[in-house]
Amino acid sequence: MFPRLPTWLTWSRIVMIPLMIGAFYALPMPVAGIVAAIIFALAAVTDWLDGYLARRWSVTSRFGAFLDPVADKLIVAAALVLVVDHNPGLGLALAAIVIIGREIAISALREWMAEVGTSAKVAVSWIGKFKTSAQMVAIFLLLWAEPVAGLSLFLIGEWLLYLAAVLTLVSMVQYMLAAARDA
Repeated sequence: MFPRLPTWLTWSRIVMIPLMIGAFYALPMPVAGIVAAIIFALAAVTDWLDGYLARRWSVTSRFGAFLDPVADKLIVAAALVLVVDHNPGLGLALAAIVIIGREIAISALREWMAEVGTSAKVAVSWIGKFKTSAQMVAIFLLLWAEPVAGLSLFLIGEWLLYLAAVLTLVSMVQYMLAAARDA
């Protein structure tokens, strides 16, 4: 057993951010998008794996619990910025702003709730889990962007991102209502 492996996996997601950005801008399209999508997918796998290993090996830590969501938010925000930069348009930009804005708001809410001693009362809901899944698949498809077997992965990714943005708003309202009850 390697007790620090979950934390190192979390750190690896942070290291993947400049690699993803560098690949996206240094390589020619469509290779750039495909490589960035693969890096993003690898980051998503490490997100699942670090949590699984930490729980399985009983090596959870307060620092790991802090760093994990930070790494998640950073790589998602970076990937959304890449997508919007390469595909300017109101729809994707608004979806990205909603998703990034919600993450900032909920992070601040969790910090406030921890200060007042009510952080445990807002658990992750199934809507939040579904939102995260839709968001991760959407970002992967939007980065990849190239059709596969005549199927427009970009269009599927775009609609999944819109769905994720709506679910983002719904989950944010849930968090805010739960916090308001405890305030």
